[in-house]
Amino acid sequence: MNFTDIAELIPHSGRMVLLDNIIDADEHSLSAELTVRNDGLLGDANSVPAYAGIEYMAQAIAAYAGIQAQQAGEPIKIGFLLGTRRYTSNVGSFAVGTHLNIYIKNIMQDEKLGVFDCKITATDIEITANLTVYQPSAAQSS
Repeated sequence: MNFTDIAELIPHSGRMVLLDNIIDADEHSLSAELTVRNDGLLGDANSVPAYAGIEYMAQAIAAYAGIQAQQAGEPIKIGFLLGTRRYTSNVGSFAVGTHLNIYIKNIMQDEKLGVFDCKITATDIEITANLTVYQPSAAQSS
C-alpha cells in the first residue's frame, strides 16, 4: 500500500499534518517519521516542547486508523484523544530539524475505544506513552 499522502489518511489539513512519512504499517502497528518544524505551530524557531510528542503519537494513531478504514472501504473518521498514561521523556524539548521516529502498536481496541503503546525515538531521545483514543461511529471528517 502507498502511504505517500498522509493528508488522505488523517482528518487534518495544511500545517496540522505533522507526519512526513509512514514507513510501515500492518494490522496492529505503524511506524512513521517527521522532522521537527520551526513554523511556530507547536513551538518556536528553535525548539518544540517534548509534550508535543503526544500530538505526533496521536497523528500516527490517526494514520493507522485511516489505513484501516481505507482497507475496509470506509471513510476516514474523526477520532478523539481521551488520555495519555505513563508519558516518559528523557528530553524537555526537540530541537528544530531533529528527525523523529514514531512507533505505535494497538494493544486493545473495540468498535469505539483503542489503547496504543507509543514510542518516539531519535539520537539521544526516547519517549514512551500509552494513548487512549475514541472514535464515535457517527463522526466523520468533511
